[in-house]
Amino acid sequence: MSFLDTKNASPRLLSTITALIISSVNAVMSLFLAWGQWYIPLIVFGTTFVIIYWIYNYTLQRFIYRKIKLIYKFIYQTKATKKEEFFYENILPQKSLEEVNMDVQKWAAQKRDEIEMLRANEQFRKEFLMNLAHELRTPIFAVQGYIDTLAGGAIHDENVNLKFLNNAARGIDRLVSLVDDLDEISKLESGRIPIIQESFVIQELVKDVYDEMALRAKEKGIELLLKKGTERPLTVYADKPKIRQVLANLVENAIKYGNEGGQVTSGCYEMDEKTIYIEVSDNGPGIAEEHLPRIFERFYRADRSRARNIGGTGLGLAIVKHIVEAHGQTVTVRSKLGVGSSFGFTLERGKE
Repeated sequence: MSFLDTKNASPRLLSTITALIISSVNAVMSLFLAWGQWYIPLIVFGTTFVIIYWIYNYTLQRFIYRKIKLIYKFIYQTKATKKEEFFYENILPQKSLEEVNMDVQKWAAQKRDEIEMLRANEQFRKEFLMNLAHELRTPIFAVQGYIDTLAGGAIHDENVNLKFLNNAARGIDRLVSLVDDLDEISKLESGRIPIIQESFVIQELVKDVYDEMALRAKEKGIELLLKKGTERPLTVYADKPKIRQVLANLVENAIKYGNEGGQVTSGCYEMDEKTIYIEVSDNGPGIAEEHLPRIFERFYRADRSRARNIGGTGLGLAIVKHIVEAHGQTVTVRSKLGVGSSFGFTLERGKE
């Protein structure tokens, strides 16, 4: 392959070849003009080569540098100081065209990723607003209906007035819970709720949550159990009130969506010297596999019709995810239709 065909010729190579061609032509012409004086063509050749090489190389380098500088002005958001510009121009070796090409490709890939992220965020925002409007509309319309009925004369009917007032009150309670959960998530996302860590035995906290949920479990005939073989006390280092909230949300969901007469089992496991894994499992109907990647999103419901009948704000698992991630840990889910679901999370091991 000749130098004319190559796509990777450097400015220095181009300058050398150009100067060599012009110098050779001048030298041959001098040879004919000054026949017999052999040193004159050599002087012409050397002088022409140096001058042409320097001019061509300087001009080409400056031209390419200016073009490259314009490219970097376009793809970089940071502005160099005068000292940095001098350093880049005079001390650091100039980047080759291949390096510039790689930088541009990297910038293009970054912009492409940003666009994809913006599209995903826009889609998430649309879904969130739509779900939020739906979640708010249901209790608001219910409360509005009861109040309109009472205002239309039912307030004087002793057979229905207290029932309608109680139903309206439950609708208001649901709105308050929804607003409280939204406020909790916004505070967690913004970091306004500090994580105050302490060492405590995780099994004792599980038992406290079980005691709190015992009445709800009894209404559905659900047993609250500790996994056999995981009874040995394990100490974790975390924010105790917030982990209580995580466990309460997971156990409440297991009771709420579990089968009557079923079981809810919690297990605590040593993953390694630094990490403890806590899992809450049920033997309920389970969750279809296609829903699992989105199960921790706000207002996402795997079975909307069933969830609507059961109630809840649709924010419990989102709060669980935010609290666990605020600890720098991870939350997981495993489920299969007809088998049940298991929600787990990791915590830092505490000092015993």
